[in-house]
Amino acid sequence: MEYLPSEQQQQNVPLHLIVCCQCGTPIEPNPANTCVACVRTLVDITEGIPKQGTLHFCKGCERYLQPPSTWVTAPLESHELLAVCLKRLNGLNKVHLVDAGFVWTEPHSKRVKVKLTVQKEVFSGAILQQVFVVEYVVHGQMCDECHRREAKDYWNSVVQVRQKVSHKKTLFYLEQLLLKHQTHQPALRVKGNRYGLDFFFAHKQEAVKLVEFLVAVIPCHSKASRELISHDTHNNTYNYKHTFSVEIVPICKDSLVCLPLKLAQSLGHIGQLVLCHRISTSVQLVDPQTIQTVDLTSQVFWRTPFVSLCEQRQLVEFFVVQIELTSVANSKFVLADCWVTRLKELGTTSHHIHTRTHLGHLLHPGDVALGYDLTTTNVNDTNFDKLKSPPDVVLVRKVYGDRSKRHRNRNWKLQQLNKDVEEDMNTESYDRDYKDFLDDLEEDKEYRQQVNIFFDPSVQPLPKEEGLNADVPTIQLDEMLGGLSLSDDMTMN
Repeated sequence: MEYLPSEQQQQNVPLHLIVCCQCGTPIEPNPANTCVACVRTLVDITEGIPKQGTLHFCKGCERYLQPPSTWVTAPLESHELLAVCLKRLNGLNKVHLVDAGFVWTEPHSKRVKVKLTVQKEVFSGAILQQVFVVEYVVHGQMCDECHRREAKDYWNSVVQVRQKVSHKKTLFYLEQLLLKHQTHQPALRVKGNRYGLDFFFAHKQEAVKLVEFLVAVIPCHSKASRELISHDTHNNTYNYKHTFSVEIVPICKDSLVCLPLKLAQSLGHIGQLVLCHRISTSVQLVDPQTIQTVDLTSQVFWRTPFVSLCEQRQLVEFFVVQIELTSVANSKFVLADCWVTRLKELGTTSHHIHTRTHLGHLLHPGDVALGYDLTTTNVNDTNFDKLKSPPDVVLVRKVYGDRSKRHRNRNWKLQQLNKDVEEDMNTESYDRDYKDFLDDLEEDKEYRQQVNIFFDPSVQPLPKEEGLNADVPTIQLDEMLGGLSLSDDMTMN
């Protein structure tokens, strides 16, 4: 404890000595007329400020608790940890804090010492300054997120999301919707399997909210069931475990379907053989022979269910020999007559296959397109067998150059759910489906409007001699988000 020097002392002006009013010791004049030793015995400006405290530390995520319920990542002797320590001290608002810093302690000692320098005015104008040390004891406490992660078997409700298809593009899109709206946050655990995802919750209300969200954003329907765990006969209480089954329509983007005749007539007399153009809140279908489009809601689908004739893994590459545009067009597609040949037979045959396509605005002679070859595909469907003259080929999408170059030039990334996966899951198939989903985001601007896309500064652009063609679709910088901080329930891909 010490007095601050006055202006005369700072200017080295000689002063007369006076006698301390308490002990009689000659001292320099000050507003209290008391020496420092006597003031120390009379006044303690740190009274009311605790000299010991407690810090709660989570070993799982290495974060400190900042009351009331915020957990902060703070390394030892960092500004963040100093802020946490100071906020736990009561009475600092009664003094003026001049300086604060750490006193070195052993990292494994579970002790954190903070050295504080404070000032306060006493005795009608006398300003005292005092230095003291506050010692914090670090106690272990598990945060809520780590507690939910560790309590894997403690769940009351589970939401099982399923889609019985051969690839996972719709599930990838659903993951992005969950991450954007943070609907999965209350889940204790997320488990991935071959046909979907399982979400485990501690309370039934949290599971019901997730089911309501899923029904609102994707075409699906749900069923609920419960299992009796225990029953108390004395107070007539029951303990149930609830299961919610959410089934997504078994149709994905680029799937070829054959509608039942009555359903096609009720949807504006659209052709029975249609392509799934996009999956959003409904199934968006397009007739490649007439470019007529229709939105199929989940209620209509489950009233008259049907299955896919062909899926993405049955796509065949075709070489576009000639294309002639027609006068039929809308805001999304242009109808065209197209002559193609199988890419593997190019140069070995002069037989060209004629078909009508909705991709007239994209295809040009010499391009490569993916489509379904119905002449060699084994189709078992009663609705398809009743068609009078189905086309031989249905073109689905255009191929944009070398896919490996597109992947290496991709300067953006997505978040993914931190989920447990089965040990026997086919990782090669999973990676292939994920790359196909990223290609869909690049090629369809409306499709990626509901997805958070983050800029990846670690990707270097390809050299000019290896650059992509001008017609290759890319995501512009203004569509990406800049900053990204990963929490425990998210990972990056």
